[in-house]
Amino acid sequence: MTTEPATRPPLDLTDRLAAVTEATEEHLARTDRAAEFPVAALDALRRTGLLGLLVPQAHGGLGGTARDLAAAAQTLGRSDMSVGMIFAMHCQQAAALVRYGNEQLRKEVLPRIAAGECYLASVTTEAGKGGHLFSAQAQLGAEEEDLVVERFAPIVTGGAHADGFLITMRSPGADASAHEVTLVYADRDQLDLTASGDWQPMGMRASHSAALTLTGRVPGHQVVGDVGEFHRIATTVFGPLAHLGWSAVWLGTAAGALSRVLRLLRSPAGRARFDLTSELLLTRIARSRQRLDTVHALLQRSLHTVESGADLSAPARQLQLNALKITASEECLAAVDDLITALGLRHGYLKDSPTRLEQALRDLRSAPLNYSNDRLHLADGRLALRDQAVSFA
Repeated sequence: MTTEPATRPPLDLTDRLAAVTEATEEHLARTDRAAEFPVAALDALRRTGLLGLLVPQAHGGLGGTARDLAAAAQTLGRSDMSVGMIFAMHCQQAAALVRYGNEQLRKEVLPRIAAGECYLASVTTEAGKGGHLFSAQAQLGAEEEDLVVERFAPIVTGGAHADGFLITMRSPGADASAHEVTLVYADRDQLDLTASGDWQPMGMRASHSAALTLTGRVPGHQVVGDVGEFHRIATTVFGPLAHLGWSAVWLGTAAGALSRVLRLLRSPAGRARFDLTSELLLTRIARSRQRLDTVHALLQRSLHTVESGADLSAPARQLQLNALKITASEECLAAVDDLITALGLRHGYLKDSPTRLEQALRDLRSAPLNYSNDRLHLADGRLALRDQAVSFA
């Protein structure tokens, strides 16, 4: 992934994304009902090379940018938010390896990602701290040239199907504090994995984000970045790409819902059922569209900030990226809620409506909780105190 200003038009991913969307739509009802991981969609992501979207062409990837990621994530989110989030989170992990992996690790892993052989899962959650990125409880062991992983995570999206893992742990050494966090890569065949609990959430059911215990040994060169310096990776890659990718998925989910509603209203059956001159109906639709245009504008502005190559740790830029995540998570959910109110019980609330508003609402309810907005507001308060001039990125 490049963070330099774009020198070429975005990649044409139309056919690749269409193949994934087709596989997603075919199995959508079952994966949501059974809380089943979307294996067919992942197979399509592998087959089309989209897992290698952010892998440089020198390693066999597509050489995509953050803007390509946002466009692809938005398209996938229109069909299924779970698939979109699975893809966006994988790309976030791949970008961390591209930027911070050492030469040996990049040569070993990046071509496999590009070939569709390595789907990456993120292991950052811990009991008691949730998904807080800047601290870790479980400590990375060190034995001779190897690193020892003993890690429990209460939520690992797609962990049962992943081929590789990026794991945050407290750095080795008796004096290492909880805030000295190291990121380490582990192949599936280097670990013993034990799943526990059951995954029965309200929404995001196909993400299959169940608990996982990981134990094993990895060579020392599989540390990503410097020991104890995960904070830098989080600030420059994990955080920005999470907020860009997630927000694009949420926008896609809400936009897909609005599009299906508009098609219903303009169909012969819809014209017979709904009064298209109703002020309440028109106002609700207008408000929903306004919310999505607001998110889209902030997403585009945030993409420009990331593409500029500027220091993303500056308070104004962190505030902008955090504002994108918070705004997208709240406004996309509210946009779908507006549509439910506008359409009423039959097409707004029931599961069998072709609008799929019921699933969109359940899925989007997770967005404010996915790295809690409350936690981001606290961080933003501290950042705002450092920006007395109230500058803007």
